[in-house]
Amino acid sequence: MAEEQELDLVEISPKADPPVCKVMDYKKFLYEQKKREKALKQKTSQVVVKEIRFGPQTDDHDYEFKKKNAEKFLKDGAKLKAFVFFKGRSIVFKDQGQILLLRLAQDLEDVAKVEQMPKLEGKRMIMMLAPISKK
Repeated sequence: MAEEQELDLVEISPKADPPVCKVMDYKKFLYEQKKREKALKQKTSQVVVKEIRFGPQTDDHDYEFKKKNAEKFLKDGAKLKAFVFFKGRSIVFKDQGQILLLRLAQDLEDVAKVEQMPKLEGKRMIMMLAPISKK
């Protein structure tokens, strides 16, 4: 039958009893399958992580500027990685860095939720924020 219609005989499920076969144009089937996979891949969204860096003694004006940028990133749907970088002996100001990050989390609580609380990793204190999904 497949040769008469100038099509291919494709085995669908070989484990079935009897095996299931279908008469179709195999190249067209492969093309449409790739097209479907590409469409599904386009629909999935990549998780974007933006970073904002503070120093332990960041000034109020700089803090406000970076907070505004953080708010914009979160509204665009990106996750935010806020960190305080301690240079040299500034590691003695760990508590100031933690206070700064917690202040940021409190200021952004209407647009973001804390995914990871401030944690010291080497010379950096890191906190992760995720945007609040709008329903």
